[in-house]
Amino acid sequence: MISVSAVLYSTSMILILLGLYGVLTRKNLVRVVISLDVMDLGVNIFLVTIGYIRDGRAPIYLSDAPLSLVDQASNMVDPLPQALVLTAIVIGFGVTAVALTLIMRLYERNGTVMVSDLRGLKW
Repeated sequence: MISVSAVLYSTSMILILLGLYGVLTRKNLVRVVISLDVMDLGVNIFLVTIGYIRDGRAPIYLSDAPLSLVDQASNMVDPLPQALVLTAIVIGFGVTAVALTLIMRLYERNGTVMVSDLRGLKW
């Protein structure tokens, strides 16, 4: 039987590779931003999967528990990847909003969002 972790790892790698393919092959800037969001989703799934423990529980130490601290800690889920993913979701949303705003301004100025048609962008 295939484990949940294996499915999540493979799903995250597929999403990352699909996003990378979209970034490298698309000429429409909106589609490039969508591809970056797909990659971001794959990375977030990967980070959550790193902290996954089967039948794990929240990392709360109970002093009246019958198990010792070491036995309790061996079955606890790592909360750091989940906190990093929450932060990454907020940052990804902000980056996407700024990128789409810049693309809108670029469209207003040049009338296109195709990378191949943007010849006048120089420093």
